[in-house]
Amino acid sequence: MALLVALAIFVAAILLYFLGLHVSKLHRTQDCYHLFQRKCFPGLFNHESESHLPDRVLPEEPRKKRLLSLDTFRGLSLTLMVFVNYGGGGYWFFEHAPWNGLTVADLVMPWFVFILGTSVGLAFHIMRRRKVRKVQLFRKVAWRTGVLMAIGVLFLNYGPADGPLSWSWARLPGVLQRLGFTYFAVALMQIAFGVTDIQKYQVGTWWAPLVDVALYWQEWLIIIGLEILWLCLTFLLPVPGCPRGYLGPGGIGDDGKYFNCTGGAAAYIDKWILGENHLYRFPSCKELYKTTQPFDPEGILGTINSIVMAFFGLQAGKIILMYRSKPWSILKRFLIWSILLGTLSAILTLGTQNEGFIPVNKNLWSLSFVTTTSCFSFILLGLLYYIIDVKGWWSGCPLIFPGMNSILVYVGHSLLAGYFPFSWEMKSPSSHAEPLAQDLLGTAIWVFIAFLLFRKNVFLKI
Repeated sequence: MALLVALAIFVAAILLYFLGLHVSKLHRTQDCYHLFQRKCFPGLFNHESESHLPDRVLPEEPRKKRLLSLDTFRGLSLTLMVFVNYGGGGYWFFEHAPWNGLTVADLVMPWFVFILGTSVGLAFHIMRRRKVRKVQLFRKVAWRTGVLMAIGVLFLNYGPADGPLSWSWARLPGVLQRLGFTYFAVALMQIAFGVTDIQKYQVGTWWAPLVDVALYWQEWLIIIGLEILWLCLTFLLPVPGCPRGYLGPGGIGDDGKYFNCTGGAAAYIDKWILGENHLYRFPSCKELYKTTQPFDPEGILGTINSIVMAFFGLQAGKIILMYRSKPWSILKRFLIWSILLGTLSAILTLGTQNEGFIPVNKNLWSLSFVTTTSCFSFILLGLLYYIIDVKGWWSGCPLIFPGMNSILVYVGHSLLAGYFPFSWEMKSPSSHAEPLAQDLLGTAIWVFIAFLLFRKNVFLKI
């Protein structure tokens, strides 16, 4: 009931907004749309300041058209991330799946990784057109990667209420660390194998229908090699006391036969390289499966598939660049990719949660998890692209505001989560009404903060 009431208020607010536009005849949606087209603002590590498309004009008359759908997609992912991190009102589908399976909360991180790849593709195309040298590109990439990983390790490991920070137990993996390393990997591929003028390959060659793949065959070989490495380590690496290829949660799962095998090879590699004390000690499987082993969902082995996920986003960016004058071609390519990835997911999982060859698992970032969430990403980005950039029916407001100031909103909501007005001592924490109100209010405040910062032209840039 609490969720239905919140949804009704949300729908009423939207209707009142559009009614106000009609009565006042201000046409704010259209004005906002053109405002964003004229301005480009700096933003998150994934080149928000450069996630726009150059029109086909002469070099001496450069023009830029910002891809509003990508900013909106980023803002949607970040807003949903803030909401689920604040508790999601206590609803199970706004919490991470205990092990296999997929919930709403499991979508936000892969969406963000996908967007990262798309932004890298658009940004590096712009910089190559500007004749930026590879050395300069590498310096920028290395700086952004280092800053992101430093923020993740040193800044978000604990809050002021946690007391002194001890290096002996500090968690080394994390969300920003994974995003930073993923960004570094896909950016290096663009530095090494990027193509400046890709539109000239659209015709005149036998492989023109597959040009967005064939033109980047070196990158595809790297990605295939990385996936083969993930499969070999996951299914062939011997793990002491555990069966090879174990993908289960351990604990009382599998009738308790593999109690200390949580995560299989992924956990074993993290413990061997990072040390057991530097991993996440409260994984989502702990409560349901009574596990005792630490397991980090942002571990080393899963980062390989994070790179693969970002590469699918990079592929989306290449399609947009290749067919930017043909919106329907972009939408058709997106649909083809979503069908291919969805079909692969169905084969890997056999259409089941636990009985397939490789179940969908966010903790492990399994291959089926990547293909499934990439399928959703192509569909959602295609819908937003059609609604916002092609038809202009929506400006992306208000989701576009946090999407253009992502790193500030993410860091801010992480550090201030336990403080008023984002949190308070609830009288009825066991119900859904008050937790949902608290989490929605905290999320709305960050969206409003992002709007105020946009009005003041304040953006956190790395």
